[in-house]
Order: sequence, then C-alpha cells, then structure tokens
Amino acid sequence: MNTVQPIRDKQKIEEMKEFLKNQSLRNYTLFTLGIYSGLRISDLLKLNISDVTDSNGTIKSRIAIKEKKTSKPKDFPFNLKAISALNEYISSVPSDQIVLFASRKGDKAISREQSYKIINDAARACGIEDNIGTHTLRKTFGYILYKSGVNITRIQKLLNHSSPDITLAYIGITRDELDDIYMNM
Repeated sequence: MNTVQPIRDKQKIEEMKEFLKNQSLRNYTLFTLGIYSGLRISDLLKLNISDVTDSNGTIKSRIAIKEKKTSKPKDFPFNLKAISALNEYISSVPSDQIVLFASRKGDKAISREQSYKIINDAARACGIEDNIGTHTLRKTFGYILYKSGVNITRIQKLLNHSSPDITLAYIGITRDELDDIYMNM
C-alpha cells in the first residue's frame, strides 16, 4: 500500500471543495469536515447527525467523541468552515436520517472504500497527482496547521502522536524542507 500525501496546495483544496460541492453536499461536507477536524475516516463515518447537532437541530459549536482507533476521548470546537458545510448539508437531508454520511440506502454510513473513491476521484479531477486517500484528510489538517505557523508540538498533540518527528513525517515535511527554513533566513 502506498503512503498517501496531504494536499499541500490551498488552491487545489478549494478546487476539490468546489468539485465535491457540485457533485454532492454529503461528499463536500465529508471532505470539509475531514480537513478541518483532523478526525480519522473511521471516526468521521461513525458520526450521527445527533453528534453534531443539538436537540433543536442547530450545529453544535463543539464535538465530543471517543476515537475508534485509540479509544481516547476527543473534544474540540468546529471552525466556521465546518459549521457552514454542516449547516448546508444537514438542512438538505431527510429529517429521519440518523447517520451523518448516509449511503444511498440511507440506513447506514457510506463505506471506507466509497469514501476513498470519492476523495481520490475528486483529487484526480482537480489535477492532483500525489497518492491520495481517506487519510489524506487528516494529513491535510496537520499540514495546513503546520504551514499556518502552529507549533509542531501542538499539532502532535492534536493528532495524538508520540513525538514531533512522527508528526513531521506524517504530514510530509522532509528534512530538505526544514533545511530550507535555515537557508532562507
């Protein structure tokens, strides 16, 4: 299995969002929530609408889940882009829908394989040649934070990694890129 990469180009991220939104609000919201939450695909796909909305149907400002892989609790706020995508999407789904990212049958979530196909097809349509997969969403989250100047130890904590080196490798930051920082001071 090839290692997937984050999407490093902000313009490509926007192109993918536009492509996915034109295709399906569900797919757009999956992508948007993925790159702005850092959740693993397994955690995104197990979300129910009640996880992201309150009893009045309003999008919650925070989400609290138990991570599937680590069994650790994760509690974080939604940013405005995630809230906007969720608002638009949830207003378009049937009122009796339970799972957030429902399959065509509606009674269960789309599969990990379908998620991969959605993300990979959108990346190819937008001219992204790198290896792209469902984990790209989480890696893109970390990469965006890193490029925005967030301290690597904070990103490490958000991604639940054991060291900054693991986080740097995970988000695709190479020794050459780090050396360039010194050379371009």
